[in-house]
Amino acid sequence: MAQTKSATKLRQMLADPDKIVVCPGVHDGLTARVALNVGFDALYMTGAGTAASRLGQPDLGLTTVDDMANNAGMIAGLDRSVPVIADADTGFGGPLMVARTAEKYILQGVAAFHIEDQVMTKRCGHLMGKELVDTPTFVARIRAAADARTRMGSDIVIIARTDALQSLGYEEAVARLKAAAEAGADMAFLEGMRTKEQMTQVVQDMAPTPCFLNMVGGGVTPLINTREARALGYKVVIWPIAGMTAVYLGMRELCRELKGTGEIQDRRAEDGKIDGGLREVFELCGLEACVQFDKEVGGASFSNGA
Repeated sequence: MAQTKSATKLRQMLADPDKIVVCPGVHDGLTARVALNVGFDALYMTGAGTAASRLGQPDLGLTTVDDMANNAGMIAGLDRSVPVIADADTGFGGPLMVARTAEKYILQGVAAFHIEDQVMTKRCGHLMGKELVDTPTFVARIRAAADARTRMGSDIVIIARTDALQSLGYEEAVARLKAAAEAGADMAFLEGMRTKEQMTQVVQDMAPTPCFLNMVGGGVTPLINTREARALGYKVVIWPIAGMTAVYLGMRELCRELKGTGEIQDRRAEDGKIDGGLREVFELCGLEACVQFDKEVGGASFSNGA
């Protein structure tokens, strides 16, 4: 099935001993198109970016399963050969709802998703004051997702995320991840690590379960590069707010320019062409492919050009 192809490809990447999967965070079709154009072989759909872009709200558990699954599916549909890893927050309810969430993500063509152990009114993992469910509740979420995967005949990768480090300490956090792995999780995600020693130790303690690393600019975890992450043994590294930060900074600059001067000057690339002009953006989003498809199937919508 089409919806399992990207998951299978991601599993092949994870099985490659020399491979580390590096994903920029994208939150909409345009940021995803940019990342695909640059040549990334996997993408990460950020929950924080989805909340900010779709709702204009902070990452405080305000998105619904449909907000998240539909956004992930749109991104995954841009290029089915490129796996998309997506945030699934807490699974959005009890075991029945978690199973339904897993089904939605599978049908949307997502390659992997992570589920965490926060309460339903969750918050970004790099904010303070996070509240957790108990270990049995967390394990039930993972087990429900794994059961849905089996019933759907899917190969989707389930990533167990714990936010227990902040309030319960390292040993309890690792115990939760191990319990989640026994319940069917394929990867371990320890959120909010504060030292490189913790980053090193969790990979060793969770072996042979592969580990997932979250690099958040301005967050609590020290930032390391891909070479360092590979040396520590991580299999997936995400930079979740890459797209959101770029959009925020770029839009802020242009709005200040327009407000201050009454216009926005064209940016020129090295070859003298306008950088980021309308047609360039449309071409990035598949303009020529759309025109060609229309022609190939006998359409005449663009016979006079586009």
